[in-house]
Amino acid sequence: MHKHNVKIIAMLLGLLLPTIEYQAKEINLIDGGNPIVINESHVESAPKGSTIQASINGHYLMVTFTQNIGNVTMELDMASGPMLFNYPSVQTPDSYQFYLNQTGDYIITFTLANGDEYYGEFTVTD
Repeated sequence: MHKHNVKIIAMLLGLLLPTIEYQAKEINLIDGGNPIVINESHVESAPKGSTIQASINGHYLMVTFTQNIGNVTMELDMASGPMLFNYPSVQTPDSYQFYLNQTGDYIITFTLANGDEYYGEFTVTD
């Protein structure tokens, strides 16, 4: 009987953890962060920009993909300079958090596998 109870508890935890993790991501995005408006740059299929949420809180950038929109390339550039990073194959849905050590104006670009592009502009201040 004891092994049976352990299996049931393990199964229930396995079902609850994804829900708890998703809720934590949603709260993390909203609490204390300034939302970044996601704009369409080049879109030829059904718009998916609403599935990309981003916010900046001090030097922390949080990006959340709320739905599965396939592989996405994320690129972050300073408005006045070079590309800072390029992640060529981000899985969705998921959340990502980055620490940006330089103050200034930034542009983040999201390119979907079908070539559609979205972008957001934001400023990091001390």
